[in-house]
Amino acid sequence: MDRVRLAALYGVDVTYRPAPGTEVAVPEDTVVAVLAALGVDASTPSAVEEALAAYEQRAAQRLLAPCTVLRAGQALPRLPEGTLLDGVPVRPGQAAPAAPGRYTLRAEAADGRTARGDLVVAPRRLELPPGRSFGFMAQLYSTLSSRSWGIGDLGDLADLAAWSGRTLGAGFLQINPLHAAVPGPPTDPSPYRPSSRRFPDPVYLRIQDVPEYAYLSPEGRERAESLLLRAAGLRDGVLLEGALIDRDAVWALKAQALELLRQVPLSPGRRAAYADFLAEQGQALDDHATWSALAERHGPDWHSWPAGLRDPRSPQVARARGEHLDRVDFHCWLSWLTDTQLGAAQRAAREAGMPIGIVHDLAVGVHPSGSDAWSTQAVLAAGMSVGAPPDAFNSRGQDWGLPPWRPDALAAAGYAPYRDLISQMLRHAGGLRMDHVMGLFRLWWVPAGRPPTEGTYVRYDAEAMLGLLALEAHQAGAVVIGEDLGTVEPGVREELTDRGVLGTSVLWFERNYQDADGKAGDRRPLPPAAWREFCLATATTHDLPSTAARLTGEHVELRHRLDLLTRPLAEEEAEEAADVSEWIAVLGRLGLLPEGAADEEAVVKAVHRFLARTPARMVGVWLPDGVGDRRPQNLPGTSAEYPNWRLPVAGPDGTPLTLEQLAASPRLHALADEVRRALAAA
Repeated sequence: MDRVRLAALYGVDVTYRPAPGTEVAVPEDTVVAVLAALGVDASTPSAVEEALAAYEQRAAQRLLAPCTVLRAGQALPRLPEGTLLDGVPVRPGQAAPAAPGRYTLRAEAADGRTARGDLVVAPRRLELPPGRSFGFMAQLYSTLSSRSWGIGDLGDLADLAAWSGRTLGAGFLQINPLHAAVPGPPTDPSPYRPSSRRFPDPVYLRIQDVPEYAYLSPEGRERAESLLLRAAGLRDGVLLEGALIDRDAVWALKAQALELLRQVPLSPGRRAAYADFLAEQGQALDDHATWSALAERHGPDWHSWPAGLRDPRSPQVARARGEHLDRVDFHCWLSWLTDTQLGAAQRAAREAGMPIGIVHDLAVGVHPSGSDAWSTQAVLAAGMSVGAPPDAFNSRGQDWGLPPWRPDALAAAGYAPYRDLISQMLRHAGGLRMDHVMGLFRLWWVPAGRPPTEGTYVRYDAEAMLGLLALEAHQAGAVVIGEDLGTVEPGVREELTDRGVLGTSVLWFERNYQDADGKAGDRRPLPPAAWREFCLATATTHDLPSTAARLTGEHVELRHRLDLLTRPLAEEEAEEAADVSEWIAVLGRLGLLPEGAADEEAVVKAVHRFLARTPARMVGVWLPDGVGDRRPQNLPGTSAEYPNWRLPVAGPDGTPLTLEQLAASPRLHALADEVRRALAAA
């Protein structure tokens, strides 16, 4: 039982519930391994006793936590007598300041020990823009214009935002994570396994929009024109010849072009802006650029580098940084260019009248070989991977291959790495989507070498994680959307709503699974009025079939061809057809589907009329749904079997469409008009 108590002190669960009413014991070896990753030896009874004693001693000697997070007006915790809050003595029973922000606590013990800690005061609730809005959800890489280099870029992002805001009245544009990838070749195309979540990927740069492009020398201009022709070949290969989006080929050309642009001296104003960026980003940018320079020389997996280079604070790294200073500065410069184009895209969105603008996506973790895993390894759990426990949909569980934050190390660091990440993500954003937002409460840790079934949940200080998120969003004036699909612990959605964090509701999953007493429901589709208000309502996501594919059943056939079905094809098809028929019947009864209008485009419109009739504050339209694309951007459970994250947006027949063609699509215009009118009438 002592080990159970020790595990509880460190937030390590010893049981979990794969389904309501079912409790499973976590293997003892797993608990020991997870505690070891938290720096705690629980391998023997005597070690457990020593760990408990050490924990209690530290707790007794601690004057202040490195970071205390409260809501505005909430009572301060018990503090040592004489504690100062921003230099003013704290009174017994005093509440936290009413103004959200950061404050400083200082305390001194009778024996002379002193301590300093941060007090973070979060808003009681995030404010949302007035009214309701709709917007598009798009994968930027898949939205190529006639000016792109074979992949959708930040110039395309600005154009898509400006067009959809001005022409269609869209209020936001939600996109995939633009995090920097671990370089290849081949580069992992998934935007959810990045090298760095803090810094964007320069592959998205619009080369022609870099100001220095206009001042290339004649020789440089000639070389740049040659690269433009080769880029046009990549673009045409995707749009006209059915080729997949090739990130590595695109980057090979852009890297050459950027080397040319770097030869053009910055103007005094541009030089000053770059210097300001370097000063503002500080150590984090220096680390990312250093990792990038070292990866060019030693390969992208820092675990295989010479021993002295595996520690970002080692003398060897400091020496290598000096030796490769030009390459370090090159990667800093790339981050600056990308940051400026991200800012231009958000300005274009707001100038187009969007009340929110660009909604960026934050992946749940980082690639173990990448930049963030190297530079922040002190707050990551070595030998652990984030995943999901077995459930009714996947009896084997999941291992996502992402190292998790250590909750104890985060707390000891005053949550600075997490806080800085959120702040950086919100620099040029009107909103932030948090992938797997349940990870702010707990994450499923899988020890290396073990199957996902032998993992366990590790809990985080949700009060601190949510409070820091809320403060950064409040200061940025941004909305936060939590992706809360799948297994969600009781109380999580309620806590998010109380904080003003929106959830995610997908049409096909919104059924009456439980009645008011928590008993099994009738599983009928929820009527619009029963949907929650504080959510982003949508018909699909990047991990699900497009609406057209679901209506036609093509996604079942696709999974059958790839041997992904767990039941006979006929059984899967029958269940899917029954599900779709049930929803179509609901649409008909509500008068959202004109009698006799059962064609695919009419049903897609009716689905979105339904979403607009719910109280949801935001209604998201999957951009491919607007043109009848049948192919998923990502098919979970596949890697080489399906071209995940490499498909351009296409029409019903699979013909790729340029951004210009999307903007001119009568079908897309008609769908947006339907949603806008339905929202106005609701």
